Amino acid sequence: MVTEIPLRTRSLGFVDYLETLEAMKAFNARRQARTPDELWWLQHPPVYTQGLSCDSVTIEPSEIPIVSTDRGGQITYHGPGQLIVYVLIDIRRRGKGIKWLVRLLEQSVIDYLAGHGITGARRPGAPGIYVDGRKLAALGLRVRRGASYHGLSLNVDMDLAPFSNIHPCGYEGMEVVQLSDLGVQRPIEDVGDELTRRLASLLQHG
Repeated sequence: MVTEIPLRTRSLGFVDYLETLEAMKAFNARRQARTPDELWWLQHPPVYTQGLSCDSVTIEPSEIPIVSTDRGGQITYHGPGQLIVYVLIDIRRRGKGIKWLVRLLEQSVIDYLAGHGITGARRPGAPGIYVDGRKLAALGLRVRRGASYHGLSLNVDMDLAPFSNIHPCGYEGMEVVQLSDLGVQRPIEDVGDELTRRLASLLQHG
């Protein structure tokens, strides 16, 4: 039963992107049959990351590094004030597929927003959560040996200017938005705690 699978949540603070990527890969490489699933929530220093679906990208000169990574999706930006939730979930053990996990990640954000009187929406063919057509949360996942890593990013209270150098998630003209612009003035630690609790509940009962 899903409720019998241990699930741990870890708050990692402010962590380098490549360091975290290697930690996720190492975690999955040493997984065993009863290894607990984990949710990691954290922030990254400024970085652009290119997913496996991303063609070569030309952006304005910047001090922000560009990293090619092994998640799905296109190019996006991570930086201080953006909440990252990485999902290290053995979906094969749960008898589920990647679409199930994507839907739960999206639902956790929708539920969080609803708790603050905001309507979040999915967009067909473009995973993530949107508010009035503007992108608030982005998703990118990878599955190896039946287990996921990478996850979602949620703009909380950050400098959105670096998004203007790219087409977020491959969509030209895509506007981005953050919680602080929507009237949610909460410390990122509070957002991380509440969002991961909602996600953990969905994972344990979904």
